[in-house]
Amino acid sequence: MELTRRHFIKTAAINSALAAAAVLFPGVTFAAWKESGAPSGSIQWKKTPCRFCGTGCGLLVGVSGDRAVAVKGDPNSSVNKGLCCVKGYHSVQALYGKDRLTTAKVRRNGKMVEVPVSEALDIIAQKMKKTIKDHGKDSVSIYGSGQWTIPDGYVASKLFKGCIGTNNVEANARVCMASAVTGFMSTFGLDEPMGCYDDIDHADVFITWGNNMAEMHPVLFSRMVANRKRKKHVKIIDFATRSTRSSLASDKSILFEPQTDLAVANAICYEIIRNNWVNWDFVKSHVSFHKGKTNIGYGTEDHFKFEDKLEQVDWKAYKTFLKDYTPEKVERISGVSAADIRYLASLYGDPSKKVTSFWCMGMNQHSRGTWINNLVYNIHLLVGKISSPGNSPFSLTGQPSACGTVREVGTLTHKLPKGVVTNKAHREFAAKIWDVPVSNIDPKPTYHTMEMFRALDRGDIRFMWIQVTNPMVTLPKLKRYRDGAKKKDRFVVVSDVYPTPTTDIADVILPAAMWIEREGLFGNSERRTQQWDQILPPQGEAMCDTWQIIEVARRLGYQKQFPWSRETYIEDIWKEYGRFHAGAKHGMAPYEVLKQRSGVQWPFVNGKETKWRFNAKYDPAAKGKGFDFYGKPDHRARILLRPYEPAAESPDSEYKFWLNTGRVLEHWHTGSMTRRVPILHGAVPSAYVEIHPDDAVDMGVVSGEKVKISSRRGSIVMDALINGRGNPPRGMVFVPFFDEKYLINELTLDAFCPISKQPDYKKCAVKVERA
Repeated sequence: MELTRRHFIKTAAINSALAAAAVLFPGVTFAAWKESGAPSGSIQWKKTPCRFCGTGCGLLVGVSGDRAVAVKGDPNSSVNKGLCCVKGYHSVQALYGKDRLTTAKVRRNGKMVEVPVSEALDIIAQKMKKTIKDHGKDSVSIYGSGQWTIPDGYVASKLFKGCIGTNNVEANARVCMASAVTGFMSTFGLDEPMGCYDDIDHADVFITWGNNMAEMHPVLFSRMVANRKRKKHVKIIDFATRSTRSSLASDKSILFEPQTDLAVANAICYEIIRNNWVNWDFVKSHVSFHKGKTNIGYGTEDHFKFEDKLEQVDWKAYKTFLKDYTPEKVERISGVSAADIRYLASLYGDPSKKVTSFWCMGMNQHSRGTWINNLVYNIHLLVGKISSPGNSPFSLTGQPSACGTVREVGTLTHKLPKGVVTNKAHREFAAKIWDVPVSNIDPKPTYHTMEMFRALDRGDIRFMWIQVTNPMVTLPKLKRYRDGAKKKDRFVVVSDVYPTPTTDIADVILPAAMWIEREGLFGNSERRTQQWDQILPPQGEAMCDTWQIIEVARRLGYQKQFPWSRETYIEDIWKEYGRFHAGAKHGMAPYEVLKQRSGVQWPFVNGKETKWRFNAKYDPAAKGKGFDFYGKPDHRARILLRPYEPAAESPDSEYKFWLNTGRVLEHWHTGSMTRRVPILHGAVPSAYVEIHPDDAVDMGVVSGEKVKISSRRGSIVMDALINGRGNPPRGMVFVPFFDEKYLINELTLDAFCPISKQPDYKKCAVKVERA
């Protein structure tokens, strides 16, 4: 464990140093990894976005023959300015694991046997036809990913929603970004950030809400550090539930009790009003006040239903609501001192300071995830610090196309590429572009992700196709959903590049092409669409996920809706998809423009990108001379009265600890690719449990010894890590989820935000004891 920690310190230091250098000297580039024996003169460099994060860093991949042999940052990418993190620099090594899936496999007599891909596709189509005939259209489903390319998600939605007629389309972005979506929609009426990464260069203050950016978004964090180095007044404030590398690099770290960020956000607003730091001109012209339902539940039961209902209130009602959130009252439940609450409020309230708030899973994987998103927007709206350079509430993503594919294409049960299935005009618009009868598109959403896997367990769903994700590691309360997928009359297809616990339960495995073995497009956190050409041929019979779906669609009889050729299908799909978003509010760049550049932000109007939305100075869709929140009918953003409510499960006399889960710098999500990169695997070869030193003393445990962690759902034995890269407070333990040998999600709870339906992976109760 100590070797792992030293390696992390070394790689983190290298990342930080390189980050600062790349920002200060953006013209300097180099290859951080080059395969030994590859002659420099034979290398051709080709652009692609990185797929191991949601940041959307630009890479240049060095190719010699049919092999990727080197990587460097793309100096033309405004995202990373020639820099990458340790995962990006070693990304292409993930193509060459010894157990790469290169042939299709089918389960026969309980064993997986190799078959030609064409035969496997025939079997999939035949099984779908029979399942639909026997059990109806809503018995088949597809579960995708924020790693899906835009074309992948588009053809999946077109096939299932437009042709088959089922809304059983979901993606793993439901478990990582859905609360961001519902937060945007309820406050602004439109999804995705109004700002961009350029805010980092303009801001005076950065406040990270439950976001360990030094490890999760290291390039962006390095840009923040570089900004602070250039401008001595710049401050970084870490607001979190455990101490991390981000805490060490910040000017101030403030820890809060899990779930109480809701109360602290309200207390900040209370202080802003008490000190008369409200931007009255902005509030009077651009804001309205609303409240929704409270005591809304946690979704742990099957068939859970909830629909929020907002009603308008006035300023007086808002002030009355905040009386319960004085700093002194909130200190008692949050552990954050009243002085620190006032300090945070003073940063937001100072009219001379530009403030950017960043968050990711800490706020989104939250049983009140929509609410905490709303509350941080409330802070920015009260002081008018929004939609302008350096003033930005910014929800980051963890996958390369969670925005572009899931949120923009609409690969969630209730969504269409433009609009929602419940809206007749939106269905008619989609049916026209898809060339299907409008009656094909069901007006009723079916299952969000957690309910979809519950439906698979119950037998309401009999067929599921899983692409580019590993739910048999990532789903909370995992044992129920793994056992459900393995039931005798279920049929599961998995498209992936390596064996995983999800391929273990598959009836058919399709070998997938890795991202640079195909042409594609991603959409990153700042509304930036990134195109790349195929760089390498697929290995063996591996096939791109888009074409797998097209082949099955044609076998199902939908040749008319999927007419494209192998030579031009990606560009043809982009042109068709672009019809959904034409116009000033969401216009997408033409394909030829995307090919020329290292990413283009939307709205793309009259040849120009839009960096800041809802501000007429920058946004062609905004009317007038100032701010225009045109996502809402009255063109006003909403300040929403959202209270503090406790977590679904809290520590008690038997289960005394909070369990928090997350990622580490070197590994990405479930580690199915990064664990096959030697230097990354060597850095962190296995998962561990972080324990506060005083709790470890009480247990009689030292670093490296085994401990048993138990919840009401299961238990696991793993190594303790004390004073490692992160340090939880007393009464909390932290476990990363990248290691399939330690399925920590067998312990987590499947409670979710009732509005977004996104699970809370950050809070459940466990007991910890020496093994």
